[in-house]
Amino acid sequence: MRRIARLCFIFFTAWRYGLLPLLRDNLKPGIHRGLLTILCWASPNTDLPRGARIRLTLEALGPIFVKFGQVLSTRRDLLPEDIADELAKLQDQVPPFSNQESRRLIEAALGRPIEEIFISFDASPVASASVAQVHFGILRETEKHPEWTNRAVAIKVLRPGILPVIEGDIALMYDLAKIIERSSEDGRRLKPRENVAEFDTYLHDELDLMREAANASQLRRYFIDSKKLMIPEMYWDLCHTNVIVMERMEGISIGRTEELRAAGVDFKKLAADGIEIFFTQVFEHGFFHADMHPGNIMISLEPETFGRFISLDFGIVGALSESDKNYLALNFLAFFNRDYRRVAELHIESGWVPASTRVEELEGAVRSVCEPYFDRPLKEISLGIVLMRLFQTSRRFKVEIQPQLTLLQKTLLNVEGLARQLDPDLDLWKTAKPILEKWISQQLGWRGLLDGLKTEAPSWAKILPTLPRLIAESLSQGLKKDKTPELEVLKGLLQQERRTHRLIVGTLLFAGGFLAGILIICLQIY
Repeated sequence: MRRIARLCFIFFTAWRYGLLPLLRDNLKPGIHRGLLTILCWASPNTDLPRGARIRLTLEALGPIFVKFGQVLSTRRDLLPEDIADELAKLQDQVPPFSNQESRRLIEAALGRPIEEIFISFDASPVASASVAQVHFGILRETEKHPEWTNRAVAIKVLRPGILPVIEGDIALMYDLAKIIERSSEDGRRLKPRENVAEFDTYLHDELDLMREAANASQLRRYFIDSKKLMIPEMYWDLCHTNVIVMERMEGISIGRTEELRAAGVDFKKLAADGIEIFFTQVFEHGFFHADMHPGNIMISLEPETFGRFISLDFGIVGALSESDKNYLALNFLAFFNRDYRRVAELHIESGWVPASTRVEELEGAVRSVCEPYFDRPLKEISLGIVLMRLFQTSRRFKVEIQPQLTLLQKTLLNVEGLARQLDPDLDLWKTAKPILEKWISQQLGWRGLLDGLKTEAPSWAKILPTLPRLIAESLSQGLKKDKTPELEVLKGLLQQERRTHRLIVGTLLFAGGFLAGILIICLQIY
């Protein structure tokens, strides 16, 4: 009943804000269009622009729909400008909950009155998003952490009562996924239930602010010496599941391009740095910020850190296995080199397409999609359109959609949208190719081999000294089993000769491995 009630509420909300005419105009003639036409007659009259109506509808429907609007807001190449401008307001202008409720939640989580923790506390939130809102404050001196005195901080507070709303919407998404799977072969191939399950996991992770703090801490370690990206420090003694306190970061939202331009920020460098940061997170660390809309990204204008990116909100991050990273990097590099045959081979090797697929056919299909887009500036390329054409082509070859890569795909679209705003002439291919070549050289070339040997050196140091004993025990057991009758003496002699050869080879391997282990250990020490 709750799901039916939620569906009715969604339909009522669309009717309330006058969206039914927009839906009707995008339907083919038929029964559904006729029914919507009748309902449109009774639709409330509104003088609001269509963009404002869409934004208000998404806000009224809750956090999942707000996040959908956030993703759409970065795709100005696909959306009319008026709608994109309105959806951009979803990034940090969602209506806040009351100041009294926010104060109560902070005091309950930290176990003390706010006045005992902060010298000053701004009760009015500086940002309010779909899942939480943020307040500013200044820390008081404490005996345990005297170094925190007078530090400017940001306090993030989870929205109260949000979990039941999210679980209800997720349940509706599961129902829709089941319908899609039952209705068509394409639906089954897209694995909608698996994709919803993964989105469900990430969304619930976002509701645990301690997990967000841990994600931020890990990314901060990766980029602690970076001259291009800054990530706030977490104050762990003041972090809980529904409240976290972190370093306050000073900057301007990347969406406020006029202010950044007036401050003298180099947009071309900013766009190139953004691409490098993204590919570094994905391929070097396999751990990336997966909610990269303008509300979560600022640019520092401080003299010491001028022009650096500032990342915020780490509730949703993506992680890739070594296998995923290897195949993705090789695929990207093959794309950049226009080696479409290699792309086809990699898809077959990875199991993304059936093993029976003819390489030549898949190669030709990929070439027809990608070749027209090379050597063009970013302003003439829509990655969304390229992906759509690849998706249409993939039906022929029954490509298996990889649920673990859905976050990466979404983030790549966000990065493209941001880069398009900063530098429409950016050549995405030329900017990303050197980063991928460097990573592949580190992971799959001689440097990768040496790094792997260094990693395994501690294990070798324990295993290598035991090899002579293991070889001797193996030979001894073989001799005990060799009590053969006279008629099999010749066979026993031949087996003994083979064991002798194996002993010699094993001894040589041991000596070589032992020397290699010593060399690697020395390299680690020096």
